[in-house]
Amino acid sequence: MLRSLPKLSPLLCSARTTNIPCFLANSLRFVSSAKTITRTKTSTGRIAMTIRSPIRLMSSSTVSSITAEDHVQQPKLLKSTDDDHDGVIVEMDQPMDAATFVLILRSSISHWKQLGKKGVWIKLPIHLASLVEPLVKEGFWYHHAEPKYLMLVYWIPETANTIPVNATHRVGIGAFVMNEKREVLVVQENSGHFRGTGVWKFPTGVVDQGEDICVAAVREVKEETGKQRLEIEASRWMPFEEYSAQPFVQKHDLLKYISDVCSAKIDGRYAGYSAVSTSSSFSDQKYYLYLNAGALKSSL
Repeated sequence: MLRSLPKLSPLLCSARTTNIPCFLANSLRFVSSAKTITRTKTSTGRIAMTIRSPIRLMSSSTVSSITAEDHVQQPKLLKSTDDDHDGVIVEMDQPMDAATFVLILRSSISHWKQLGKKGVWIKLPIHLASLVEPLVKEGFWYHHAEPKYLMLVYWIPETANTIPVNATHRVGIGAFVMNEKREVLVVQENSGHFRGTGVWKFPTGVVDQGEDICVAAVREVKEETGKQRLEIEASRWMPFEEYSAQPFVQKHDLLKYISDVCSAKIDGRYAGYSAVSTSSSFSDQKYYLYLNAGALKSSL
């Protein structure tokens, strides 16, 4: 019976015993069909043993197939992390030529598809902007951009795409600050829509990304009443009745509603919303729930 032997270390053979070239390599395997053992007694009384084992080379096609099996290499994949929605996130950082990147990208998508992944998010920094074109050609599209990176996305399964769209709005705040004299803190703008109108308004601004609303309100008040001379012309305390009587306030429904809310708050007829510190099992981050705490307490 023929049997396969383990891979052999390099062998040397004699040209007198075989016409096969003497360059047998590790990747070749040999088959032994029989063995001849000869024992000879030497002059010193020792027994010398000679083992002759005919060998034959496998066919070139067999060798080729074995060599291919022995040297199969797994394709390179993009390094990724799983998100919470059966997707993957790839943060590119190393330079790569477009042709190599496309091959690795295709292998990665095939791998993720086998794993049942859905959305693919690729974060591309500015210094790898040359990879935008090959990504788009492979079916990726823009999701959002920040000053130092571009985020592209791809949907793997043949189902409805559920990747959320990017944020499309900003959160603005206005601060109603009143002292013990029933005076409210107001400012006049030195730029923008209200420049030169003589309108006195509440300090306003935009909430920064990741910033709490209450923290943003405090920040804007401090900035507009003491540090932003390029944007603010003047600031002062004004009696609330004088503020609400401005034609500009009375003309616009939004500002009039705000004025009415502030008036009710002054008289204790409106509790408004309060930021209640809460916790969540999703993360260790602090959360705030905004609600009418007084009304909720009364109802309970």
